[in-house]
Amino acid sequence: MSELLGIARFKFRAGRREEYLRLSEQAGELVRANEPGTLGYDLYLNGDQTECMIIERYRDSQAAIEHAANVGHLFSAVLATVELVHGELLGEPSAELRAKLAGSDVPVLFTPYRST
Repeated sequence: MSELLGIARFKFRAGRREEYLRLSEQAGELVRANEPGTLGYDLYLNGDQTECMIIERYRDSQAAIEHAANVGHLFSAVLATVELVHGELLGEPSAELRAKLAGSDVPVLFTPYRST
């Protein structure tokens, strides 16, 4: 199984930045307490704090699935505070993870380049 990197860029809805940051901190606490397979979960804000990027690193597809199970109850509240600018998943997700992501707005999948 290969390591996965998820990148999502969001624009805060008017007046919702603080709510997003609160929810993001809550998710981070859950990740640190319950997800040994999540290798990185980092939030970045742009200069005027109107947008953010979250970068997530997973040991493998199973760790990404466990992440969704652990913090999935926060997804709808988080998405109510932001507009998605773009999202990508880099790596080679398992068939199970691909099936779970089918029909989702996030992410666009990028797989590793291997020269011939």
